[in-house]
Amino acid sequence: MLRTMDVISLQDQSIVIIGGTSGLGLSGALACLNAGANVVVAGRDDEYLEAARTQLGNAAVVISGDAMQPELAQQAVETAVERFGALHGLYHVAGGSGRRMGDGPLHEASDEGWDYTLQLNLTSMFYSNRAALKQLMKQQQGGAILNLSSSLWDSPSPAFFSTHAYATAKAAVVGMVRATSAYYAPHDIRINALAPGLTETPMSKRAFGDDEIMQFAARRQPLQGGRGGQPSDLDAAVVYFLSDASRYVTGQVLAVDGGWSVCDGERA
Repeated sequence: MLRTMDVISLQDQSIVIIGGTSGLGLSGALACLNAGANVVVAGRDDEYLEAARTQLGNAAVVISGDAMQPELAQQAVETAVERFGALHGLYHVAGGSGRRMGDGPLHEASDEGWDYTLQLNLTSMFYSNRAALKQLMKQQQGGAILNLSSSLWDSPSPAFFSTHAYATAKAAVVGMVRATSAYYAPHDIRINALAPGLTETPMSKRAFGDDEIMQFAARRQPLQGGRGGQPSDLDAAVVYFLSDASRYVTGQVLAVDGGWSVCDGERA
């Protein structure tokens, strides 16, 4: 029997976004607000914090802190519960390149580059997921967690993106999603991931300013004329995974990458 498709909504849902003051996180925060959610956004860079407060207005709570420290995630979750009565979902976006710290091809990578990159991209996710899961288990009402991986987790690009600690961290994101989604499924807690391709954010300024990289990217992710990805390209997926529309989906990784994961970049 056919049934009317559910409207995808986050009405009255309380969502925490770690790394939500710029790029993918800020775009996702705006999408969640437009879908009816109450949002707590956390970030660490002053310039982005102020811009986020301006764009989000009074509809969201913006807090400052470092996602690589466990206190931030706990503060964000507690703020959501205090302001909105409960926690319903977490979107972990915080992460970035460790290139300037010494990430690169493995034989050239420094100890500092390795440690920093994993702390930024993987340990920060551990902190936020742990804080969210503790609260969701306490509430015993289910919930949703969405984590950000990368197309590089399983579709490498040796010529232009040879930051091996970063790729390793993003592959580990998927490993954590798979392991935790199985464990928490009986508690009706869904845990999924997004894997974007090359997307225009503060992190990707190097790539978007390099004509050779962008010509390669146009072949590697050829949808819509080979344009670079935009943060808004992920927004519908963010709302879907955090909403009840995905109530029967867990442990999945959705590539929103313009074709990166299925195209080799060798042909126009």
